[in-house]
Amino acid sequence: MCNHHCVISDKQRGICRVRENRGGKLYSLVYGKVIAKHIDPIEKKPLYRFLPKTSTFSIATIGCNFKCLHCQNADISQLSKISEEILGEEITPQEIVTQTIKAKCPSISYTYTEPTIFLEYALDCMKLAHGKGLKNIWVSNGYMTKDALDVIGDYLDAVNIDLKAFTEKFYSEICGAKLQPVLDNLIDIKKRGIHLEITTLIIPGKNDSEEELKQVAEFIKKELGADVPWHVSRFFPTYKMADIEPTPVEKVLRAAEIGKEAGLKYVYAGNI
Repeated sequence: MCNHHCVISDKQRGICRVRENRGGKLYSLVYGKVIAKHIDPIEKKPLYRFLPKTSTFSIATIGCNFKCLHCQNADISQLSKISEEILGEEITPQEIVTQTIKAKCPSISYTYTEPTIFLEYALDCMKLAHGKGLKNIWVSNGYMTKDALDVIGDYLDAVNIDLKAFTEKFYSEICGAKLQPVLDNLIDIKKRGIHLEITTLIIPGKNDSEEELKQVAEFIKKELGADVPWHVSRFFPTYKMADIEPTPVEKVLRAAEIGKEAGLKYVYAGNI
């Protein structure tokens, strides 16, 4: 399911802390336990070129397989790592679909935390959603495995992947993960014909050099195609990076210019 490939001993949990080995069987502890549920503009995901000007029914459980020091949703994404209790409102997949239709949303977004870690629940929702003519959207860190993509691929209509930086150092120190699996998955997702958009949050002194931004833009252009939208967003101090100043607006605008100079057709400056 996830590129950490955790080996979990009996009565222990993996890195995301929402999967537990009980006598040789791995249990999802978050199935059906929704910690966040909102109706959002689809542009907030952000998706700018998929069902524009519509609302999307957004859900999440607690937990994440990353430990990003700048996480804006750390109160729910990291909750499973500081408490054994699994919080959330019990909602069945059928109820999620029913509420989505009632809210007149044409899509469901699996977002706020990492949907890979609640894949079984998301998948059951996704299957029912397709049966009712709804679209499925993931907002993800892109750390799922090929096996996971094989399972969800037929039901996943659009995804926004955070390409957080272009160095292994950043992914290791800031996220507790590796860069290469994310790059591999971006290529795989594009090949599967799933609508793909990419977001890079620009953090001063961490991933904001022109050289690195050019590398990201050139990777998107060469490996994914000029039509793949790139969202470059402004950082604001939060969580364990509260001591870093907000990204200068001109730095974000320059990043957008770099994307266009690389030949990308759709580059969006966000959080400004």
